[in-house]
Amino acid sequence: MDKTLADTLAGWRRHLHAHPELSLNERNTSAFVCERLKELGIPFVANVGGHGVVATISRGQSNRSVGLRADMDALPITETTGLPYASTNPGVMHACGHDGHTTSLLGAAALLMRDASWSGTVHLVFQPAEEGGGGAKNMINDGLFTRFPMERIYGYHNWPGLDAGTVMVHDGPVMAGGGRIEITMEGLAGHAALPHLTRDPVVAAGHVLVALQSIVARNVDPLDAAVVTIGTIEGGRAANQIPSMVTMRGTQRFSRNEIRDLLTESIERVANGIAMTFGMTAKVNISVGIGPTVNHKGDAALAVEACQEGGIPVRTDLRPAMTGEDFSWFLHEKPGAFVWIGNGPSEPGKDLHNDAYNFNDDILPNASGFLAGVAKRALRA
Repeated sequence: MDKTLADTLAGWRRHLHAHPELSLNERNTSAFVCERLKELGIPFVANVGGHGVVATISRGQSNRSVGLRADMDALPITETTGLPYASTNPGVMHACGHDGHTTSLLGAAALLMRDASWSGTVHLVFQPAEEGGGGAKNMINDGLFTRFPMERIYGYHNWPGLDAGTVMVHDGPVMAGGGRIEITMEGLAGHAALPHLTRDPVVAAGHVLVALQSIVARNVDPLDAAVVTIGTIEGGRAANQIPSMVTMRGTQRFSRNEIRDLLTESIERVANGIAMTFGMTAKVNISVGIGPTVNHKGDAALAVEACQEGGIPVRTDLRPAMTGEDFSWFLHEKPGAFVWIGNGPSEPGKDLHNDAYNFNDDILPNASGFLAGVAKRALRA
């Protein structure tokens, strides 16, 4: 990639970083993508599955087709980087690098437009609402694979801690499946000095919180990977009152769908059992969420070959992560692969979903090069 294009991509990425939008609200981000596609002379369809955009590049006589995907949404996090291009949208931040992913796909589009060596069709999928908004499934339900036929699909996520620009390809599982947990303990409110006249949901919630930690330790096979984490607890507003209810929210992660079912049943059993013990009721809501992200073996090998052909450093030796990715919905429908591309050293407090995180612009050439390269390799496969 020449320096002019690399600098242009860095500028685009920083613009997106300064103007983040939450899941299901990516209206301006989508418009920015559409403007860049117009400049590149690439036809597109907007509003696919929400604010999604699908652009199409075709050349030559081949009837082969492939998809490339990038996510566009940000997170409800207040940025603390102090960068000149820090978020101008209070309480919203690109803390997961989706600004870089979107820019990388625009860069791949530019590279493919300049390259006359390939033949076929490449669909560029700019996906909204990856961060729990069901964006991938929404696009599929809106006819993504029927309106834009593709034989296989590829994507990536930047990865702090992996050498900058290095591609990591897993031959199988890449990331975990996940779902949201909400547990509400409903008791009886009253004066804090008269606890015998109440049913205290705070104490009950404390028991639930501790008991949930035994689910993975004592119900899941030690050779399987699983996580149950409660991230928020809300209840009460007065220090001298026992509230009527306490709500806990969190996440479950699993390496196999069978483990998901076991976790769901166990969480419901624990919450309802403790509620009965304390003379109150529990309301448990566990979302379906996403399944594990698992690469198709042939496409993982193809991704490695694309790196080797493009002179991009590649590894195949890292273990899967318990983070989740709704790219799994695409891989459930079509063959493909999802890779990690190193963001460089992971400094303390600057990892993904951290308020001091920043995407590394230096990896944009390799990220765009990988996406363009894997598309061309897939069309020849």
